[in-house]
Amino acid sequence: MAPSSANLSPAELSYLHNSLAQTPPIRPDGRSPTQFRPLVAESEILPSANGSARICFADGTEAVVGIKAEVEKSGGYTGETEESSLGTAGGAEVEMGGMGKGDEGRKGRDAWVEVQIEMPGYRDDDALPVFLGAMLRESLLATEMLKDRLYINRRFHWRLYIDILLLSAPLSYPLPLLSLTTHLALQHTQLPALISEQDEDPLFNDDWEAAVPLYPTGQKPPVTLLLASVGSNILFDPSGDELAVADAVVAVSVAPSAEKQLAVMAVRMVDPPSRLTGAGTPDVLNTATGGAAPTKAEALAVRETDSGVWRPPRGGVSRNLVARMIKMVVEKGGVGEEILEALDKVET
Repeated sequence: MAPSSANLSPAELSYLHNSLAQTPPIRPDGRSPTQFRPLVAESEILPSANGSARICFADGTEAVVGIKAEVEKSGGYTGETEESSLGTAGGAEVEMGGMGKGDEGRKGRDAWVEVQIEMPGYRDDDALPVFLGAMLRESLLATEMLKDRLYINRRFHWRLYIDILLLSAPLSYPLPLLSLTTHLALQHTQLPALISEQDEDPLFNDDWEAAVPLYPTGQKPPVTLLLASVGSNILFDPSGDELAVADAVVAVSVAPSAEKQLAVMAVRMVDPPSRLTGAGTPDVLNTATGGAAPTKAEALAVRETDSGVWRPPRGGVSRNLVARMIKMVVEKGGVGEEILEALDKVET
């Protein structure tokens, strides 16, 4: 469930929901439906890491991501000498020890990528950080590219540690902040250039200027965007107050494809906190506003028909709504491209 710092009364929830359901929606901070909160971003802030980044949103929430790569010995090596040419993270032009016809599935493995999230007020094994880590890792491993870049030869591989630290208490659902920071750190991650050959013990170039990027030219890490629906409106990067009245919340992970268009890496539904919010009391049933205490049957009858108070959403999300959300992210010139282009401009 999405955390929310909002502690709003039923009347405030009803007013906020009605405002967001208007055409165009009126957001509490004055943003347009597709506008993200202002942020400050920088990369390569940790000198001992292979890649790092920091992003701070205007509301004060801040995240730091550090990425470390370590050489690890692979299991299952049989010592066969059949050779082929394979691209690796150490350089696409390097000739490496080959794999037999039955070894293609061992070129890259999911287990070589680890994601760890630390959040104030949460244990490492609490549901929220575990779920967020699983969502980020799922999008990273949606294609074979990252796993294959970690392959060195049949005997060795890189193990990638992605350590994510949320420096402030989550005022809203922290997924967009963590995803944008992870994307920026991966985009600036570099690995030492490999100078050994085939299945020899890995030997790397000591000159860091010769290091190669983890993501080659034309490739970018995925980014996960959060969308909320209120009525017929779709809102990007919802705040905590907006999540408190959302009808549905969807996380969409995208990355550029070979055709230079955005491809969907993963789609996840997020249970909004509004589902656990109690319904408001109509004035006709509230003795504090002049109403008379009703019988049980009268109370049920009023609740069935009254629409002037806050009512938490019930039921699922239509396929058409999810399709609209995905389209707004991946379409040409859409929000997904805008976010990726903005992150590309972040300098070290």
